[in-house]
Amino acid sequence: MFMSTNKNIQAASSAPWLSTELAATIESDAALRELLAPVHRWLNTLSVRNHSPHTLTAYFAGLNQLALFLRGKRLTWTRCDKRQLAQHISQRLDEDKLALASVQQELSAIRHFYGWMIEEKLARINPTTGYQLKRSPRPLPSIADVDLLTQLLDQEIPDTPEQARLWLRDKAMFELLYSSGLRVGELVALDMADVDLSDLRVRVTGKGNKTRLVPLGIKAAEAISRYLPHRNLWVEQMDCALFISEKLGTRLSTRAVQQRLKVAATRAGIAQNMYPHLLRHCFASHMLSGSGDLRAVQEMLGHSDISTTQIYTHVDFAKLTQVYDRAHPRATHAQNEELS
Repeated sequence: MFMSTNKNIQAASSAPWLSTELAATIESDAALRELLAPVHRWLNTLSVRNHSPHTLTAYFAGLNQLALFLRGKRLTWTRCDKRQLAQHISQRLDEDKLALASVQQELSAIRHFYGWMIEEKLARINPTTGYQLKRSPRPLPSIADVDLLTQLLDQEIPDTPEQARLWLRDKAMFELLYSSGLRVGELVALDMADVDLSDLRVRVTGKGNKTRLVPLGIKAAEAISRYLPHRNLWVEQMDCALFISEKLGTRLSTRAVQQRLKVAATRAGIAQNMYPHLLRHCFASHMLSGSGDLRAVQEMLGHSDISTTQIYTHVDFAKLTQVYDRAHPRATHAQNEELS
């Protein structure tokens, strides 16, 4: 008994994805142990390639679940086809109540494992080929109306000199987020040379290190101009960042921008949860509502795929539906009034 326990502990220590308890369970189940032998080989290969322990643990968890399913059906890895895979995935979703994202992660592990099995000539067919989960509908982004943004951006300057200085910087940041539709990471990454106040444009480095030029609104340009004298007093060590921490004299962090926006919203008496990405959503929705030019909005947002931008057409369509319901004689709202 002592030797068996010691063996399990050794197995768990040599396989960081395996707990001592799970090692003991597998050791006592010959069929499961045989199924998981190639999984351990694959994960050891990934471990040598410096995959993180977290990734290896997640991969093992997903493959262990499929191995348990196959053992129950008295099947092997090579006898698992699309039909068996679909049945297992349905069980994970419907019976085990796993979130779609978690099942997607398990499916990814299965796909990569079978790819390795084929390379090692342990299998000929990957049952995940062509198999796709239905994605859940993407939630519509929250949008604040123009009046609420006006309440935020046109609030009175604070009374104390310290808070007044900070508000000049914060207002410049928030005006720029809303004016040009920047991500908060793009905002804090801006250098002084990236902003052209005379030509009213901003050079932005976005995802994938891709650079784009976006227009700069006059309100944002004015706010930046009012902030710059303070920025030049705060800056330390010739930091080239546009937005500077007053205390540190160095580039502001994304966390600091998030916190400052919440402070400003509270001071303006806004109850809605305000966060930097909301200003980007508002930019996209308001631009699309005013122009209808989906391609132009895509370019300004830096979306590589227009389907990402198209979500804002759904936001605008919700408003369109409300107008339709109020105005059209055969709309739902009009019918309800007649019935009442």
